[in-house]
Amino acid sequence: MKTLTLLRHAKSSWDDAVQRDFDRPLNAKGRRAAASMGRHLRGEAMAFDHLVASPAVRVGETLDGFSSGYGRLPDAVEDRRIYLASAATLLEVVHGLPTAASRALLVGHNPGLEDLVLMLVPAGGGSRGAVEEKYPTASVAEMLFAVEDWADVRAGGGELVRFVRPRDLDPTLGPDED
Repeated sequence: MKTLTLLRHAKSSWDDAVQRDFDRPLNAKGRRAAASMGRHLRGEAMAFDHLVASPAVRVGETLDGFSSGYGRLPDAVEDRRIYLASAATLLEVVHGLPTAASRALLVGHNPGLEDLVLMLVPAGGGSRGAVEEKYPTASVAEMLFAVEDWADVRAGGGELVRFVRPRDLDPTLGPDED
């Protein structure tokens, strides 16, 4: 049995005058959401034995905030392929996870993460409808796979057992009212 948890980076700042999208930092709400999600998953006794992440600045800052609430995480393996990746590319990353890892955390971006969940979980499975509606920043999806090797993870072969959005934990972390 393998467990794959997907964490979308927290809300980033569009106000910062960085030159590249890759370098965008988190905003204050994003930092709060990352820490809140970390606290929540710690409280749910979730554990990870492997972590792979996009090297984008907002992902690194999300992990910093997340770990401040969660506690110690495995050292992150940065994989450039995750940056703004498609679901197909993310599935290649999953297929390459170490066989010895049973509970992997992948941290990246949308729309790839949302599309990966929709690819891996059959229609009508768990909270799939909520994922179809929107996979907000700092949200977590946890899927189970009845496989021994990550290379055997296939489309429609997952069970979505958890989908948590920051607003589920704290309404002030929900969408901004404009």
